[in-house]
Amino acid sequence: MTSSQSNRLAHLPSVDRILRTERTYDLIEAYGRTEVTKAIRNALEEHRHTIRSGAINLEAAPDTLDVILRNVTTILSIHARPSLHPVINLTGTVLHTNLGRAFLPEEAIKAVIDVASSASNLEYSTAEGQRGDRDTHLEGQICQLTGAEAATVVNNNAAAVMLVLNTLALGREVPVSRGELVEIGGAFRIPDIMARSGCTLIEVGTTNRTHLADFERAIGPDTAMLMKVHTSNYVIEGFTSKVPESDLANLCQTHAIPLVNDLGSGTLVNLEDYDLPHEQTPMDALKNGADIVTFSGDKLLGGPQAGLIVGRKSLIAQIKANPMKRALRCDKMTIAALAAVLRLYANPDRLQESLPVLRALTRQPDDIQAQAQRLISHLTNALQGFAEVTAIECESQIGSGALPSKTLASAGLRIRPTRSDIGAGTALQNLATAFRNLDKPVIGRINDGTLILDLRCLDDEMSFIEQLAQLNLSPDLNPDLRP
Repeated sequence: MTSSQSNRLAHLPSVDRILRTERTYDLIEAYGRTEVTKAIRNALEEHRHTIRSGAINLEAAPDTLDVILRNVTTILSIHARPSLHPVINLTGTVLHTNLGRAFLPEEAIKAVIDVASSASNLEYSTAEGQRGDRDTHLEGQICQLTGAEAATVVNNNAAAVMLVLNTLALGREVPVSRGELVEIGGAFRIPDIMARSGCTLIEVGTTNRTHLADFERAIGPDTAMLMKVHTSNYVIEGFTSKVPESDLANLCQTHAIPLVNDLGSGTLVNLEDYDLPHEQTPMDALKNGADIVTFSGDKLLGGPQAGLIVGRKSLIAQIKANPMKRALRCDKMTIAALAAVLRLYANPDRLQESLPVLRALTRQPDDIQAQAQRLISHLTNALQGFAEVTAIECESQIGSGALPSKTLASAGLRIRPTRSDIGAGTALQNLATAFRNLDKPVIGRINDGTLILDLRCLDDEMSFIEQLAQLNLSPDLNPDLRP
């Protein structure tokens, strides 16, 4: 260590001195003395490391106290930021499981705030002045929209499937076609859910072809139900055969057992009316003879995370009476948000405008291309010397297991790093990291040595532009900067 380094280390301000500076008082007021003290110690240690490593020009170094206080402010703001925070989804996957799936309409957000900020009639009947049932806030709306006799809601669709199986098939057998034994994100597997629900899976048919006779042979004295599972994240094509739902329903009626249909990502409208690919609705499944239908609230429906169970009244009553229902029930904020979203469906003429998910799915390519042209100059200026930006046509996907083989024509921006002083891979990672480290992180997708920003889901264009000035494209950028 040089004498200059030793001298600089010896004259670093103490923690107590920094705490007594006037600029620190505001930090203590905002974050508390304990947190500010920790941040000062961390900033001092980081500064010592910088001096020892020789990474700072001691002759031309800025005022040490000023540098440390800036670092303290940065550390405190990063640590105070909530772990769960908004991001801008430019991945091209509209219902992105890792990015929170459906984004709620303003009506749902206001409904959540209203019930979260005061006491509510969650389980209280104001008309009768006595204890009520939280299902009453949703059941009527769901039945009116789907045509079901009865309905109940739990905290997600996996919970809905588990509750149905545990209620109607505990200790008994459930035949399912081999071609429908799905695994979706997070290692959710139908066979595992069945085992945990206390029933026995009976596989029928083959992966690509299942016939009515396969189900007939599988039905015995221990059969509790027949079950259909939507193959949400894959498609089997070619030499295939599956049993029509109406035939399965007739078979179930003959043997006095229910038919359960797990739709996964359920939609409450005919997507073909919006020039989107067809997806079966709960109404379709019920008309085809299903006794119980389960589907998600936070995918194509466009609401909060929830699992909706609709169908025959006598079976729904059994499901509601299961003690597991309490463990899987929704809280007041989910109920409020879902009720607000369901109310939007009562006005189908405005649904495309009022439901953010449907609005994103139906954006026209010309509109997205025009947005790309508006943004290209802003990005080019922000990335000058680091990358080149071009407008492109691309393909979006719906996501979250909905219509996995279908894509939507879209447009976006391709960003290709141009730095020559670091490797292409490092430059690309630094670029992606810089966008992720913005106040409202921008998440794109990496493809063929470039960063692609698919603009289909970009609603707030101005906030995106305004934060481009914050981009930190240093080659030494720490990818773990954010909590």
